[in-house]
Amino acid sequence: MPKLTARKVETAKPGKYGDGEGLQLAVSASGARKWVLRFQWRGRPREMGLGAFPLVSLEQARDAAREARKLAKAGIDPIADNKREKAVPTFGELADTVAADLSEGFRNEKHKAQWKMTLTVYAKPLRAMSVDAIETADVLAVLKPLWTAKPETASRLRGRIEKVLNAAKAKGFRSGENPAAWRGHLENLLPKQSMLTRGHHAAMPYADVPTFINKLRERDATAALALEFTILTAARTGEALEADWSEFDLDANVWTVPAVRMKPGRVHRVPLSERAVEILRGLEKERVSRFVFPGQKADRPLSGMSMEMVLRRMKVENATVHGFRSSFRDWAGNETPFPRDLAETALSHVIGDKAEQAYRRGDALEKRRALMEAWANYCEPSAASNVIVLKKSG
Repeated sequence: MPKLTARKVETAKPGKYGDGEGLQLAVSASGARKWVLRFQWRGRPREMGLGAFPLVSLEQARDAAREARKLAKAGIDPIADNKREKAVPTFGELADTVAADLSEGFRNEKHKAQWKMTLTVYAKPLRAMSVDAIETADVLAVLKPLWTAKPETASRLRGRIEKVLNAAKAKGFRSGENPAAWRGHLENLLPKQSMLTRGHHAAMPYADVPTFINKLRERDATAALALEFTILTAARTGEALEADWSEFDLDANVWTVPAVRMKPGRVHRVPLSERAVEILRGLEKERVSRFVFPGQKADRPLSGMSMEMVLRRMKVENATVHGFRSSFRDWAGNETPFPRDLAETALSHVIGDKAEQAYRRGDALEKRRALMEAWANYCEPSAASNVIVLKKSG
């Protein structure tokens, strides 16, 4: 007699529950429920996914299991037969679909481009393979060349491959363990990420920033203005490049970045220095788009690589756009009396544990205004190239 009831299926806790004749309900730690049929095929145990609950009901799962057992008894592999019906996609086809679906929740275009690039370029050997045919050896062949040379890229690639293969399993195109899973699997075959050199973004010494900005101002390009603005506001690349004119109050000298565009997922107000406002006023006169730093395509911002290309053309080595945030942080910590928390808030870093965050109501905007104006003064070539402002006493 069947062991499961509709009520049991809905309320079962994480685990596996048999319904008889090989049909099982598998409940994950997250509460997701799926149907699995265990059967013997040519003397070997096999597992076949029958879909997820509630899309597939208990009765529908029993019917599907019954049909699969009939095929096996008749000498027909039910899994192969099911694949023919479902037209199993290639890894490339499913990867593009998954990336497109997930990208709707991404905060910036750079993240979308990274997803597409890693799954197109680095995972190229997998793209023509059917998603049900990919095994651990195939995943390792893609990851190993990158694992020590580009550890952060390899780690992200592994996670994205895992997501695509998880999607394949959820859609019924695969069964069994994920060959790209880290815990309990690839962690035993590859060095742990913590054992690798993952270095920080290369940062320009803050003492060199005024001279650099002096040279930067010689370049008549929107990307150069975007880079200077990014440095002065200590913003992330995506936050600056995707800045929308509607986010600025130039009367109050405040830039309010909405939560959806912030890495921490919360609104961030940036007090604008006089030089930052000067840049914005100049761009406002030639406004052609809702974006402060418009790209060549209509209604699109500058590309994510535009500011990095400025650094390359200026032959700046051992420094990145993101690294200027570290330059700012080092300057604030080493050369000024401003509190650590103020500098961290300026960088939109999360400060303290959840309890401490719950008691933080303000963002110290005016105090940060003094900090950002001091940074802008320090960066000003004519006034600060050889002078450190607000030097710590003692």
